[in-house]
Amino acid sequence: MTKTLNVAMIGGGFMGKAHAMAYAAMPMFFWPAPAIPHRKVLVDLNAEMAKQGAARYGFEESSSDWKATIARKDVDVIDIVTPNDSHAEIAIAALKAGKHVICEKPLARTGAEAKTMLEAAQKSGVIHMVAFNYRRTPGVAFAKKLIEEGRIGKILNFRGTYLQDWSADPSGPLSWRFQKNIAGSGTVGDIGTHVLDFARYLVGEVSAVNAIVKTYIPERPLHTGGLDKLGASDKSMAGPMGVVDVDDEMITLLKFQNGAVGSIEASRNAHGRNNFLTFEIHGTKGSIAFNYERMDELQVMFADDPAETRGFRTIYTGPNHPYGQGLWPIPALGIGYGETKIIECYDFFSAIISGKQPSPNFEDGYKISAIADAILESGASERWVNVAN
Repeated sequence: MTKTLNVAMIGGGFMGKAHAMAYAAMPMFFWPAPAIPHRKVLVDLNAEMAKQGAARYGFEESSSDWKATIARKDVDVIDIVTPNDSHAEIAIAALKAGKHVICEKPLARTGAEAKTMLEAAQKSGVIHMVAFNYRRTPGVAFAKKLIEEGRIGKILNFRGTYLQDWSADPSGPLSWRFQKNIAGSGTVGDIGTHVLDFARYLVGEVSAVNAIVKTYIPERPLHTGGLDKLGASDKSMAGPMGVVDVDDEMITLLKFQNGAVGSIEASRNAHGRNNFLTFEIHGTKGSIAFNYERMDELQVMFADDPAETRGFRTIYTGPNHPYGQGLWPIPALGIGYGETKIIECYDFFSAIISGKQPSPNFEDGYKISAIADAILESGASERWVNVAN
């Protein structure tokens, strides 16, 4: 009989919706499931918000006390989908209580904070994961397979972007994502870390960075009302303003430990770009290109193709590609953001049952936070900065 694991999710915002959907749908896609996630408790800021969230997301119970929830013997998994400033406290408490933990990205506000979480995870002996779900897009996982098989040879360079425009409007409110004490950083931590995860996953460890970091909108109207809705938030220049003390854009050069070089640009102020998450990788035997806005496609080019047919070809991901056995039976039928979270859930619960740490785990989360720290330091000093080990 398939084991059931009780999940307590702390946080009921839009990421909570994505995680809750994954818990419900994972066994429908991957059967027999490694384990059945049971949505046991949803925790939010107050009792009413928690009650509404539990009803909406299908949790059996609700609570406004995350500490009491972690202490419960009938809770197996803690899922952290709160703003960044609470990740460390909640995760460390959960790890000490022997709970398996999945935490939304970035793992922490700084590398130092992430290291405390990693140390607690290493002492705990339980399973831990940081939710960089974009690497679980089948096209990205297939790119990893092609690289590991040597199909594009030795990697020479990596070029990545993550461009959005939801914060380009200065009348957008001062959500927690624009406040350093809560978020840690702006674009660097919020979306730049996703590209850094691609870079580490596909190419290898980053040894040094040289970055430009910019803030374009120095103040915004104070946030009023309920949940942070990103670009859908109510916009108004009336009323009091607050200081933005995080970055809007970063551009960085990368040096990899294996000798490859690269670059990343990330911005939340790029008018016309919605979720433009891309990479292009060139090797001695070919190239690979990916654009998340066309997530069912992977562009590949192999240098040993006949001269008359050399060029990028489009591969439409489907049943023959990573995770394809659990998704849809026809290539290019179409997957979305939700499927990446379903796959993430599958890998997390598979790790719990096998007892083997998944990737990315808290060690990966710490290393990405260390790179983010180096990018911010480089942006301030205008110099190359080595990444802390």
